[in-house]
Amino acid sequence: MNLTIENILLVGSLLLFISTIAGKTSYKYGVPVLILFLAIGMLAGADGIGGIYFDDPKIAQFIGIISLNFILFSGGLDTSWPTVKPILKEGIVLSSLGVLLTAVSLGTFVWFLTDFTIYESMLLGSIVSSTDAAAVFSILRSKNIALKTNLRPTLELESGSNDPMAYVLTLAFLSLVINQDAGVASIIPLFLQQMLLGAIAGFVFGKISKYIINRIKLGFEGLYPVLVISLMFATFSATDFIGGNGFLAIYICAVYLGNQDLIHKKTILKMYDGLAWLMQIVLFLTLGLLVFPNEIVPFIRTGLIISLFLIFIARPVSVMLSLAFFKMKMRRRIYISWVGLRGAVPIVFATYPLLAGIDKADMIFNIVFFISLTSVLIQGTTLSVVAKWLNVALPDEEKKILEKDKLILNIPKSAMKKYRILPHYSAVGQQIIDLEFPKDTIIAMIKRNDKYHLPNGGTTIEANDILIVLSENHESMENVSQWIKQQDQPQIPA
Repeated sequence: MNLTIENILLVGSLLLFISTIAGKTSYKYGVPVLILFLAIGMLAGADGIGGIYFDDPKIAQFIGIISLNFILFSGGLDTSWPTVKPILKEGIVLSSLGVLLTAVSLGTFVWFLTDFTIYESMLLGSIVSSTDAAAVFSILRSKNIALKTNLRPTLELESGSNDPMAYVLTLAFLSLVINQDAGVASIIPLFLQQMLLGAIAGFVFGKISKYIINRIKLGFEGLYPVLVISLMFATFSATDFIGGNGFLAIYICAVYLGNQDLIHKKTILKMYDGLAWLMQIVLFLTLGLLVFPNEIVPFIRTGLIISLFLIFIARPVSVMLSLAFFKMKMRRRIYISWVGLRGAVPIVFATYPLLAGIDKADMIFNIVFFISLTSVLIQGTTLSVVAKWLNVALPDEEKKILEKDKLILNIPKSAMKKYRILPHYSAVGQQIIDLEFPKDTIIAMIKRNDKYHLPNGGTTIEANDILIVLSENHESMENVSQWIKQQDQPQIPA
């Protein structure tokens, strides 16, 4: 069946419905939901029962880039800076040096194993060199795996920030495959340009985005998530236009925004959480449709050998060398090595050789697909088991609620107090979003002129307002009392 304008919505809605239901039931049997999305796409494809013929790498690549924008941005919004800061160095080293070492070691092995040239081998190694953000975010969060001593933020920071490095290496070695006369030294300026401009642009667009979100008056709460989407795409496309790494830029931009006070932040986070799931489904379904299982069969043996080398040798060696100068227990290093999931991102990157038309593009794509499939099957299904075996998992009773979840979930409040804003206090005339109000409490209502108002981040505080403040407990209310003292504001009885 060929996709047409008339049937694409029907087929798409059916695939989304099946994927959603499959995702709901998959964890009962311990199967990563991403595998089911991919399997549904393959079953719906030309070699499956659906018979849908889809063989357009350009469209698949476009869908992949759009999906990765949402997935990386959502992951960045969920990243807590206070949690990430202590392990920032480890995360950066893993997402840069670790990716490079993985690409080089795997590429060298592929060179010895196959008839690939050295540049073709390094290209394949680069494509699968990064851990997949969609896979890591999805499996860690949906399985609710709680890990000890900053291990989870290390994994999430690495997976969210290492795709840019793999992307640059892929483009660099692809250019060397196409231009055989060029030397390895020629890719160094490209690497520096991509990473430097991407990092700077991400921070700059983060500052600009915060200003626009908090200062523009849209009038409707539902428009703010739409505004953030436009800012996300502007960040990616503008950074790419000036020669920087768009993936790095949107991740840094999202991390910055996720740790700032934003108007309607709860609405924005909820929407991105849903969109990230939607994009994961769309991405894996599309890549499943793009794959022809009968073309993978001839490469199963080669793909399995390469995949096992990546999982048990290349990834562990690169992690151990990258973390050699950091104090970290061996069982933590081993677990980081095991959470080296390859998912949709390598398959998206594998479309670049297809579009470039190099000789072994089809072979590279099929091997990469098989590597991703086996990685999620072997590693994704065993994350919980290995965590318990290595004693890096926290007991259920010690699991902490993430800051993002505290904001989104309706956690019951047990403490309430009222505070009056007198005319000479510094809060008068400021928006709530600018007050640096304690994050573990909320201003539930404002009593103004004997009327009660439901505030939001854009509400301006006026003289003689009475703030009705709710908090999780009386200990958390002490943060409000401290804020009150900074405002030189006396407390009135509740």
